[in-house]
Parts: sequence; structure tokens; C-alpha cells
Amino acid sequence: MTVTMTAAAVETVDTPTGDDAVAQTIPGPRTGSTSRTTRKARTRRTSQPAADTDDGDTTDTDASGATTDTGALSAGAAAAVAEDLDAQSPAADLVRVYLNGIGKRALLTAAQEVELARRVEAGVFAQHRLDTADAEGDELDARYRRDLRAVVRDGALAKNHLLEANLRLVVSLAKRYTGRGMPLLDLIQEGNLGLIRAVEKFDYTKGFKFSTYATWWIRQAITRGMADQARTIRLPVHLVEQVNKLARIKRDMHQRLGREPNDAELAEESGIPEHKISDLLDHARDPVSLDMPVGSEEEAPLGDFIEDAEATDAENTVISTLLHDDLRRVLATLEDREQAVIRMRFGLDDGQPHTLDQIGKRYGLSRERVRQIEREVMAKLRVGERADKLRAYAS
Repeated sequence: MTVTMTAAAVETVDTPTGDDAVAQTIPGPRTGSTSRTTRKARTRRTSQPAADTDDGDTTDTDASGATTDTGALSAGAAAAVAEDLDAQSPAADLVRVYLNGIGKRALLTAAQEVELARRVEAGVFAQHRLDTADAEGDELDARYRRDLRAVVRDGALAKNHLLEANLRLVVSLAKRYTGRGMPLLDLIQEGNLGLIRAVEKFDYTKGFKFSTYATWWIRQAITRGMADQARTIRLPVHLVEQVNKLARIKRDMHQRLGREPNDAELAEESGIPEHKISDLLDHARDPVSLDMPVGSEEEAPLGDFIEDAEATDAENTVISTLLHDDLRRVLATLEDREQAVIRMRFGLDDGQPHTLDQIGKRYGLSRERVRQIEREVMAKLRVGERADKLRAYAS
């Protein structure tokens, strides 16, 4: 069954589907070859993804023929989802408002799903016919163009109806992924994007219930969204998939072996090179905020207990200051040239030690003479009061 548009009204008749359906739903004169344009509009629809059957998501038909999803939320159960959140939090209020809104749309029967899908398909082909005509400069009769636009609008309405009737399915799937780094509303938003994709690619001629088909797309959108947004430090999607794969293998091996598997065992089991195992395990760890309160009373943030390896130690700072003062006093007891040689030799002024040649050129002395002066000064510093002042710093 597909949609027949007239200038005055929309009525449904039994007609073929696909390209011929669009051609027959549009009354009025045609310009050019209809078969040629509809052949251009023919596109391959993607095959249905296999339905997931390992987690209890099933669909049933009630006595009235309405399709219900056993995993979907009823109006009352949907409202209960918000109670899992803090009752006083703004997020809980937003969830309640959203769930109350989507609960007003009735579920669809299997026949209604098929009819809506046909209208969506007719709208897609009508839009393609308009786009093709505009691109090729094909002049369409005004009434024919008006009817095409009417079919496009009707397809958009059908798409919205199909989407709104299945929003509760998204919530029922999204709530299973809470507590993994993304708020519930963000999970629902990602799932809604998957639902839109499912509506656009649903092929009603395959005989699948829409909820069974849409579940795969919703789950894919949610898991991709989590991989892209849930972590504080974003990882590429392919890396997240490797991390998740390795985590599953590690968990299974721990149960089988009764101990934590080593990197070599994980590499053999997963097929991942051993040198990448440790990096992937590091990626799997969740970062901890330095502002996280710790202690029995949670009064201090974690950052207060972490040492800054680059920070200057207070004790060393005091000792360095005292040493500098005492060394200055000791050197003041030497002759001017002796002070200059020692200061340049050990870089006491600019922090850059100088060679014997550099010092000799500076003061017009030979290399050997500079060495003698250095040796004489060091001998003086090792005895008497000078040594007593500096000996404590050498311990």
C-alpha cells in the first residue's frame, strides 16, 4: 500500500512499491520519460542487520495488533526511570519532562508501521524526482511539481510519526548504559540519532518488525557515542574497541585461570602484539580528579597529598641560602685575584664554570698559573676557621 496524492487530498490505494509506486502516486502530466527518471531514482537499500537476540529484547503483538517491545518502557515504567536519579537534581526534572512527553504517542500496529514506512519511501523518491529534475533542467508541470512536494511533506510527517512512536524503545536501551560516564539524557540523544538512521534505512518488505530492526542501530549509536564522549580523555573509536576487547578477554581468562593473566598470555589470546598490551591496559584506567575529596571526613582534596616533584624543598632552600652567605664571607678573606679565579672556576657568579684557559685569558695568566692559584686557595679553605664554617655543609 502506498500514498496517492492529488491536488485536493491524499488517499491510499493498492499499488506496487518502489519506483513504480512513486510514478503511480503522482497524478498529472509528466515531462520526459517516467521510466528513465525512475530508473535513476532506484537505489539499493542496505540489508537488514541481524536482530540481537541474546539480551531479551523481543517484540510481541497484542490482541489489537499493536506492536509492543518487551524491552520498551510503558508510560508508568518510563516515569520510574527518573527516580533512579537524584530526585532534587535538574537532570531528574528534565528526564521526567522528556518521558512524560514521549509517553503520549501511542504504539503502532505492524500494519501501521508498514504504511508509515511506505509513505516515507514515497517521500524519498518524490524528493529524488524533484532534485533530478532541477539538476537536469527538466521542466515539470506545475501541478505535477505541486503533487510531488505534497508527497515529500507527507513522507516527512510519516517519518516523524514513526520516530515519535519508538522513542520509548530508545529510553529502554539507553538506561542500560547508565553509570558508564555519560548522563542518561546524552545516551538518549545518541540513541535517537540511531533511531533516525533506522527509520531512513528500514525496508518493510523484509518482514521484520521495526523495533527489532531499530534496536541494532540504536545500540550502535549509543556505544559509538560513549566511545567518543564518555571518557575524560577522548580515545579514537578503534582504540576504544581494542580496549573493550582486551578487557573482556582479561576478565574471561581471570575466571578460567584463577589469577590475573600476564601480558604474554593476553597477547596470545587476543592476537594483539605484546608491546601494545600494557598501553591498552593503561588506556582502560579511569582518570581521577585532583579535586576528589579524600580522608575519613573527606575534608581535603586528593591533590593536597601528591608531591610536586619539581617543587623546591623548603629545607634545601634554607640550606642553600645559608651556604651562599657563608661562602661569600669565606671568600672575602682571600685576595682579590684568588676570589676572581675561584668564582670563575666554579661559576659562582653566572652559574657557568670556566676552564683554566678562559680564566687565564681573562686575567693575562698562563694555564699553569691559574691551576696553581686554584690549588693554593683550596688548601687554604681546608684548614682553620674557613674550613669550620664550610665543613657542616659537606656532611
